[in-house]
Amino acid sequence: MPAAPPAAPDITTDVVLVVDFGAQYAQLIARRVREARVYSEIVPSTMPVAEMLAKNPRAIILSGGPSSVYAEGAPSLDRALFEAGVPVFGMCYGFQLMATTLGGTVDDNGAREYGRTGLTVSKTGSTLFEGTPAEQPVWMSHGDACSAAPEGFTVTASTDVVPVAAFENDEKKLYGVQYHPEVMHSTYGQQVLEHFLYRGAGIEPNWTTTNVVEEQIALIREQVGDKRAICGLSGGVDSAVAAALVQKAIGSQLTCVYVDHGLMRKGETEQVEKDFVAATGAKLKVVDAEKRFLDALAGVSDPEQKRKIIGREFIRVFEQAQLEILQEDGPEVAFLVQGTLYPDVVESGGGTGTANIKSHHNVGGLPDDIEFQLVEPLRQLFKDEVRMVGQELGLPEEIVQRQPFPGPGLGIRIVGEVTKERLDLLRDADAIAREELTRAGLDRDIWQCPVVLLADVRSVGVQGDGRTYGHPIVLRPVSSEDAMTADWSRLPYETLAKISTRITNEVADVNRVVLDITSKPPGTIEWE
Repeated sequence: MPAAPPAAPDITTDVVLVVDFGAQYAQLIARRVREARVYSEIVPSTMPVAEMLAKNPRAIILSGGPSSVYAEGAPSLDRALFEAGVPVFGMCYGFQLMATTLGGTVDDNGAREYGRTGLTVSKTGSTLFEGTPAEQPVWMSHGDACSAAPEGFTVTASTDVVPVAAFENDEKKLYGVQYHPEVMHSTYGQQVLEHFLYRGAGIEPNWTTTNVVEEQIALIREQVGDKRAICGLSGGVDSAVAAALVQKAIGSQLTCVYVDHGLMRKGETEQVEKDFVAATGAKLKVVDAEKRFLDALAGVSDPEQKRKIIGREFIRVFEQAQLEILQEDGPEVAFLVQGTLYPDVVESGGGTGTANIKSHHNVGGLPDDIEFQLVEPLRQLFKDEVRMVGQELGLPEEIVQRQPFPGPGLGIRIVGEVTKERLDLLRDADAIAREELTRAGLDRDIWQCPVVLLADVRSVGVQGDGRTYGHPIVLRPVSSEDAMTADWSRLPYETLAKISTRITNEVADVNRVVLDITSKPPGTIEWE
């Protein structure tokens, strides 16, 4: 077990505030700051500036957001923030807000940039860009563009279509960039952020996060008390780590419930029953609910409706499991443990001012009449942080390093109605893709590779000198660090060819395999 990190110092003089303007990335920014060994907290943009300053921040970071600075009702910021002497770093929307508030110019001139973009640094020795190359890739997501910096600012970077992509004012310690330095696809983004923290704000990197495991164990024990909890174990890393964490906190008060809903991939039920129980010693109750889920999903093609049905049926199965567990001697089963992560919360509209991109079965998909209190020890963490917690808990690599798999299972990887026949077809195709990726040694090189069945689409093909009219299968290999952004993985052609050949040869009623090469944004990782 890794040694626990040192306790956090008095944060009253060492806190960096991340002001959330409705960005999907606010939590990611805060985490990047913590990775730089500087303590951070997120505050909403609606917090009065006086309250922000009352926290005695060493620096303030303004996040991005979905609004235009000129839109009616768009988030704004009191100019006093920039006159308080506290170093400020604006990103994307925060950059534009800083520019307009201080007298610069931001235009809706059609200079839209989304995804990977080339940045040209004109002042390579500046506070932000010292030691980084003059040409570097960054991740953009904006419509408006800054055409003139405020008085007293030096323009330090641009792109082919945006004349002011970064500016700096060392005297007032105010800095900004149009792009998202916090995401992994901005190659030198962490270095630029650390330059702001260390060079611009003069903060010493002397803080490390407190032990997440110990902190959560204390919170779980306080929340659950002497009652019992059940955990929905899906077989994925999120639910497994959440269950292991709660098991460590309350021991025999936890019963894990694995719902075999018929939407899992090949071999996953057996893996859950063997590997997880062996690693944790947790009590496991397996519920065969395939018919129940397929009956509920019959005739349903709308993806949001499918997610909500799956979420509803999960809860109903847990309630039935609760009745059965209550027959045992012991205290009340009052809590439901879930492996909810921060990206789930954000995409379901749970962030400050964020839009609902899609409902996750464990967030926006839960029914209103749920009878359990939720225990969500991973709610503020990202996938890579969850893996580290799992390692600290001693879970095996087969669980900790497992590629992400959605809670609703293959039900949302079928575009169209979910049936037993379609699930079996998709399971076979998915198994082939996973086998070939493992054989090629690519498991750790990609974030995940969803395999999607376009069940409502058929295409003409030729097999055995005869005409076929089969379904297409979509491969969606993506690289990501935390699922907030993603890029399609450049897999070797040889591997793709093997996957395609095997699927079209071995999976009945499939005559075409296609590759999804869309980044996130604009696409999501899952199709539904």
